[in-house]
Amino acid sequence: MTTQTATRFASAAPAAPVGVAAPRVGIRSRREPWTLAATTVIWLTSLFVVALWVAGAGVQSLVGWGGEMLTTLGRLTGLVSANLLLYQVLLMARVPLFERGFGRDAITRMHRWVGFWSFWLLLAHIALLVAGYSVTADINPVAQAWDFVWNYPGMLLATAGTALLVLVVVTSIRRARRRLRYESWHLLHLYGYLGVGLAIPHMLWTGADFLAHPLATVYWWMMWGATAAAVVVFRVGLPLWRSWRHDIRVHSVSRDGRSGVAVRMRGKRLQKLGARGGQFFVWRFVDGPGWTRGHPFSLAADPSGGDLVIAATMVGDGTRRLASLRPGTRVLIEGPYGHMTGEARQGRKLLLLGAGAGVSPLVSILESEPYGPGEATLITRDHSGEDALRTDAIAELVRRRGLRHFQLVGQRRTDGSTWLPAVHADWRGADLIRHLAADLDDYDVFVCGPLPWMSALRADLAAAGVRPARIHTEAFAI
Repeated sequence: MTTQTATRFASAAPAAPVGVAAPRVGIRSRREPWTLAATTVIWLTSLFVVALWVAGAGVQSLVGWGGEMLTTLGRLTGLVSANLLLYQVLLMARVPLFERGFGRDAITRMHRWVGFWSFWLLLAHIALLVAGYSVTADINPVAQAWDFVWNYPGMLLATAGTALLVLVVVTSIRRARRRLRYESWHLLHLYGYLGVGLAIPHMLWTGADFLAHPLATVYWWMMWGATAAAVVVFRVGLPLWRSWRHDIRVHSVSRDGRSGVAVRMRGKRLQKLGARGGQFFVWRFVDGPGWTRGHPFSLAADPSGGDLVIAATMVGDGTRRLASLRPGTRVLIEGPYGHMTGEARQGRKLLLLGAGAGVSPLVSILESEPYGPGEATLITRDHSGEDALRTDAIAELVRRRGLRHFQLVGQRRTDGSTWLPAVHADWRGADLIRHLAADLDDYDVFVCGPLPWMSALRADLAAAGVRPARIHTEAFAI
C-alpha cells in the first residue's frame, strides 16, 4: 500500500495469540434446516389460502366476467392480503423459527416487501369488491362504497383499520421515513397492530371465505391466535423473564471517540444468554420517561468475557440518551439476535469491513473468533479519524492478536466505488480489496454499515471474485 492511497495501516510486531484455538476451517451454518422449515410454513399457509378461494368456486367465477369476476378477484386479493398482514406481524414478533431460518437482515427486507404487497392487495380488494358489487347491482360505485361502510357489519372498524395502515405505509416510504425521528416513526409504526386488529371483525361477520368451511374457520382462528400469542410471548413475556432472571444493569458509561459512547453492562449468569460476537439485542434502559422505546445495538465486545458492551455514535435521541445513563440503571433486553457470527465461517481467514457504528459488531467478532497473526484484516470507514469507534479495542487486537487494520478516512466518493473515500478516487474498489486480501478464496467477509454503503461494497466484493456464500452481513433498517 503506497502513501498516495491515504490508507493507514495499523501495524505492530504480531505476538502469537494467547489461549486461542486453531482457526476453524469449513464451518457450515446450522441454519439450513430452520430456513427450510420457515419457508415450508410460509408456502403451505399461502397455498392453503389459495385453496380456500378455489374451494369457494373462485375459478368458476372468473369465467363469468362482469361483476362476478370482479367480486371473486376481490375475494382472492382480500384473502392473500389478510394472510400477508398476519405474516407482517409474525415476521417482526421475534419468532425463533423465522429468526433462525432467515436472519434479522432478511426478515427486515421481507417485512418491508410483505408490508407493501399486503397494503396494495388490500386496496385492490376494496376497489374490486366495490366495482363488482356496483356492476352486479347496477348502482354508482361511490354509493356502493358508502353502503359497504355504513350498512355491512364490522366495516366501520375495518375502515378505521385501513386508515391506520395507510398511515403506517406512508410513513414507511423511505423519503418520509428520513424526515421522522426514529422514536416518532416507531410509535406510528405500532399502529399497524391496531389496524390489523380492527380489520378482523369484518372478516368474521361479512367474509364468507373465512367461515364458509370448517377448515377455513380453523385455519384463520389458528393463525390469529398464533400471531397474538407470538407477540405476547416473544415480544413481551420472554424478554421480561430474561431481563428479570439476569438482572442486567449499567456498570459504566464512557466516551468512545469524539462523538461516540460505550456502555458496559453486567448481570447474573450472562453466559446463559448464549450471545455471540456479532449479534445484537434490542435494549431498553429504565431511566425515566421514554424507557419503553427499544433500540437495536450490536455487541461491541466479546460477550464471553462476562460483560455486555455496546457502542454507538450519538446521532439521535436514543443514542444521545446513552451518554446520560447512570451506573446501576436497570436494563431490559430482547435477544440475542443475528447470524453475523463466527458460526458462518467457512474459510481460514477473516476480512471485516465496517463503517461508523458498524465497526462495533466486527470488533466483537474479532475478539471472540480464533485466527493466527496476519489472518484477520479489518477495514474501517469514517469521515474523520476522531469519529472512529472502538479504537482502543482495535489497537489491542493489533498488538496482541496480529490483526491487520486499515483505516479509510474522508468524504465519500460520488461515483464508482462509493464505499471508498474521495482520496481513493484512483482506485477501483475491487482492486483495493484484492490488494489488501490477495488470497480471497481463503477469506470469509463480514460487512456492517449503512445500507447504501453495504450495497456499494457488495458490488465490489462480487467484482473481486468473492462468492456470495462467503459474504456475511446484518442490517436493521426497514
